[in-house]
Amino acid sequence: MHTRSYFTVRYAETDRMGIVHHSNYPVWYEIGRTDYIKSFGISYSEIEEAGILFPVTNLSCHFDRPARYEDEIVVRTWALELKAAHIQFTYTVKKINPDGSQEELGYGTTEHGIIDSKTFRPVSLKKRMPELYEKIKATF
Repeated sequence: MHTRSYFTVRYAETDRMGIVHHSNYPVWYEIGRTDYIKSFGISYSEIEEAGILFPVTNLSCHFDRPARYEDEIVVRTWALELKAAHIQFTYTVKKINPDGSQEELGYGTTEHGIIDSKTFRPVSLKKRMPELYEKIKATF
């Protein structure tokens, strides 16, 4: 299962050449990840209120073509791997052309630990939030 997050490139995201600066892609991945989690009927805030954090432990971005100011963008997000205290997400970033076709601009992954918000020690999502764990696991 995957989600799609849609938005328009904002001027502040571009550099002097009018091209989206590479530092925005991780922010876009976060938009996708947040929407992915919401698709299971829970928000990141609710996960944090339950005492769980998902810190980024690894990030990769691959750029094929540039995005520009006012481009319509879709970020497709899905979980690639889920273990008790680790989750990996994959993303594709595409431009939506005026004719509705999509052009891949890049892709990436993020890896996250699953930790207790007070101790910062690894915790098992399977034990702490078994329903969410099973919902995500069922998408593989």
